Amino acid sequence: MTQLFVGTFIDTPSAGELRIRSDHLLAISPEGYISHLAPLHSDSSQLLLSSLPTSTIPTEIPPHSFFLPSFTDLHLHAPQYLFNGTGLDLPLLEWLERYAYKAEERIDGSRELAERVYERLVRRLLDNGTGCVSFFGSIGVESNLILAKKMQELGLRGFIGKLSMDQSPRPTYGESSASSSLQSIAQFLDSLESYLSTYPSHERLVQPIITPRFIPVCSDELLVGLQKLAKQRDVRIQSHMCEGRDQMDMVMKRGKRDHEYWDELGFLGPKTLQAHVTYLDEEMIPLVKDRQVTMAHCPLSNAYLSEKQFPLREAIDNSLSVGLGTDIAGGYSPSIQTQMRQAVIISRMREGARCESMNCSFAESAHKEGAGNHLKVDWKESLYLATRGGKKGMGLGGCFEVGMEFDAQLIELANKDTPTGTGALDLFDLTSDTKLDDDSWTENLERWWCVGDERNRKGMWVQGRKVA
Repeated sequence: MTQLFVGTFIDTPSAGELRIRSDHLLAISPEGYISHLAPLHSDSSQLLLSSLPTSTIPTEIPPHSFFLPSFTDLHLHAPQYLFNGTGLDLPLLEWLERYAYKAEERIDGSRELAERVYERLVRRLLDNGTGCVSFFGSIGVESNLILAKKMQELGLRGFIGKLSMDQSPRPTYGESSASSSLQSIAQFLDSLESYLSTYPSHERLVQPIITPRFIPVCSDELLVGLQKLAKQRDVRIQSHMCEGRDQMDMVMKRGKRDHEYWDELGFLGPKTLQAHVTYLDEEMIPLVKDRQVTMAHCPLSNAYLSEKQFPLREAIDNSLSVGLGTDIAGGYSPSIQTQMRQAVIISRMREGARCESMNCSFAESAHKEGAGNHLKVDWKESLYLATRGGKKGMGLGGCFEVGMEFDAQLIELANKDTPTGTGALDLFDLTSDTKLDDDSWTENLERWWCVGDERNRKGMWVQGRKVA
């Protein structure tokens, strides 16, 4: 049946644009899509209400609560949640060998462990407001199907990438040849399709995504085969690109730079997601923009494992497709809210280094001749990346617009019993009778962005279904 909500809906249709719609009526179709959104007292809303059965009563959102689109995590290694929060003092390739490959091997070797880790991970993500994820899995077919079933049953939307890697540096963890790797990914695609066929199309929350781990562990034969398979099956592609100096140096031994290699093989396109791309520069920007590649910015992980930080300001200014990723376990927090904050912090550090190179202050840089554009990113832009930016890059919604899937989180700033603030929020100008205008909503939303946590989240909906 149709669901109705009345109250405040906040989203970010574009980078830097905060849209606040108070006293609005939102309708959700039985299939989970937004079918109506307009002011409550508008003619269209009143007409809708009069056309529905009298038993269809709108749910009122409390005065100091609001709906926000759920977060999207564009890059997360699911089996690495097993050791999350350890080993981040190591360089990337050593870290992979000592921790990542071992964890993935353990997950593939134990169905019970995969069940336990993946159920905990999916629940943790929903608790943190994440409604859509692009997962890197492991090389095993069964463990990736376990992840798919946990997502589907618990209500997490996302993409699952069964890893492909036929040149693994670890003797006990890898695929023996390009042909066996291609057979394995085909088996996974067929098995996932068979499992999802039991659900109506609008209830199928999981999609496969072709996932060569990165160029150094994949032969040319495998990469060519995966690209061909992605086209044949119309499946999205994800990998790592230009993440760190050591990884890029390994690719250069094949005679081309990382992004050149991907492009020559035909991997860069509108259905391609590349994680990190921290070495994005003026030469690479036109290529990424022309190919319509989506990039997963993983600010916390990059601070630990990359020598360079992603140029987020330049990416936004050039209208590139960007979202945020946790990169568990390279980043230790499953919270996209943490990644939003970290993205802003890193941008300000980049701007500080730029100002210092010109021997000027933040204030002076705006007026200094030849200073160029600043590198700061603000909280509203990071909120766009966490919601609309990431979802749009994956061909989904991420806003409150008619026709988009209703993936949303209900955030409470305060309630009638605690008008001074919920959770970590301390609000001094709010009473139980206060009616917030747009300026007040913006101010309090920024406070939530800075210090809010899971205590402010009072519900999660994915495809119109309440899941947490």
